[in-house]
Amino acid sequence: MSTDYQRAREELGRRLRELRVESPDGRLTGTELAERLGWPQSKVSKLENGRQTPTDDDLRAWAVAVGQPAVSAELRARLKGFESHIRSWRRQLAAGHAPVQETWNALVAESRVLHKWENNAVSGMLQTADYARHIFLGYAALQCSPRDTEEAVRARMKRQEWLYQPGKQLNLLMWEGALRAEVCPAEVLAAQLDRLVGVVGMDTVRLGIVPLDAGLRIPPGNPFSILDERLVVVEDWHAELWLDDAETIALYRRVWDTLAESAVFGADAQQVIARVRRSIKV
Repeated sequence: MSTDYQRAREELGRRLRELRVESPDGRLTGTELAERLGWPQSKVSKLENGRQTPTDDDLRAWAVAVGQPAVSAELRARLKGFESHIRSWRRQLAAGHAPVQETWNALVAESRVLHKWENNAVSGMLQTADYARHIFLGYAALQCSPRDTEEAVRARMKRQEWLYQPGKQLNLLMWEGALRAEVCPAEVLAAQLDRLVGVVGMDTVRLGIVPLDAGLRIPPGNPFSILDERLVVVEDWHAELWLDDAETIALYRRVWDTLAESAVFGADAQQVIARVRRSIKV
């Protein structure tokens, strides 16, 4: 899947290769440049081929090593252009929710490990079809987008096949308030909570619930997903924010780890879910 941020990273890589080849010192090989920088040759290759995001320091060092320190500012400006990529809901939902779900299917399919934080609704990775249907209807009304609800539900259910593939791991934290949010009829919410109880103990799922009365070291903040430590997607009302610079990814992983300190897992998580389930009048 080619995304805007990936294309921008590849373009930056081509620019880095161009600077190496056109070095005032003569045509440098990737190995020679790696030796100058004290880097593994594989890092030079990954940067030039758009498979790794450079840091500001990487770009500054590259410019100096190829004998063109003045281009450092240009390279860093290119980097800032795609470190933060805003994908507005207005643009994404122009054709409905199904295409957005297919984009997510592709993102998840190429991932091995997911870390997710959800504080306002049950994660799409574990939603029942009925629950998902009400979520899509609510957002379509809010965003005034085409109502392709059934297609969107099918796409979201297809993504859950990932949970049954060997070697995959979903690390999911949810705020207890997300379990209590009555975004659907009581009987649909009750079935959804039954589904959550059933996934506790799955080999590919580590489900943690942060109880409402748990002590928190930081505020809950917005929902977000970390995909293989290569991309963070943060959800807001107007847009998704796609972030792939190493420092930001590391920050969100620290956020996830900090919230996990307040979570309960396994049988304790089941007890919290069961307590919420008993409170529902069906």
